[in-house]
Amino acid sequence: MNMRDRCNVLFIRSKDGYMIRLKIKEIAEEKGFNQSSLAREAKIGFTTVKRIFRDPYREVSFNVLEKIAQALHVSIHDLIEEVPLGTEIQEPSGNE
Repeated sequence: MNMRDRCNVLFIRSKDGYMIRLKIKEIAEEKGFNQSSLAREAKIGFTTVKRIFRDPYREVSFNVLEKIAQALHVSIHDLIEEVPLGTEIQEPSGNE
């Protein structure tokens, strides 16, 4: 990963006791997108979308968030929420 890529990663843990949760799956489904259609519309890899759907706490590049936001016609801010660090995280099941 080069320096530019490192600077464009949205880190999940923040300094103020919160972490970032991606709301991409919920918003995509509300708008009628499945994993394949979102990947096509956003022009990103299916595997990337699949991983985001399975794990809403994963690190995602700003570039990917921007493409997804454009595909869903929402702002990047709409795709994320802060949750307290103590929040219980469900592990991805792996069979989705």
